[in-house]
Amino acid sequence: MSQDLKATVVTYLHALEDLDFDAARALCAETATVWHNDGKGDESLESYFAGLKTQISLYESIHYDIGRQLAQPGGVVQQHVVRVVTKTGERGGIHAAVYFGFNDAGLIVRIEAYANYIPDVRAD
Repeated sequence: MSQDLKATVVTYLHALEDLDFDAARALCAETATVWHNDGKGDESLESYFAGLKTQISLYESIHYDIGRQLAQPGGVVQQHVVRVVTKTGERGGIHAAVYFGFNDAGLIVRIEAYANYIPDVRAD
C-alpha cells in the first residue's frame, strides 16, 4: 500500500507540472485541507488550487525534483525541489518538505508543506 501512496504523490506532482489541475484534484478527497508555512493556517483545497494556479502562471515551467520519499500506512513524507523558470528566464528552486496524508480509499486528505524559494545564482 505504501508504494501505491508514493506513486499517487508522483502522479499528483506530474499533473501539476502539466498544469492539469483537474487530474491533480481528482487524487484528493473533497474534504482535503492544506497547510503552508505562511502563517495563514489551514486552507480548503479550492483555495489552495486557486492560489496554485496563480503562482504557477508566473512560471514558464516547473518540475518537481524528488530527493527523498518515505511512506508508511496512511502517509508520505518527502523532500523535493520545485525547479522553476520564470517568464523572464530567472531560474530558481522552491525547496520543500511535504507531508501527504491519505484516507482508506487512497485519496489525499491532507497536505502540509514547508517551503522556501531560493534563486539560482550559478553562472551559466
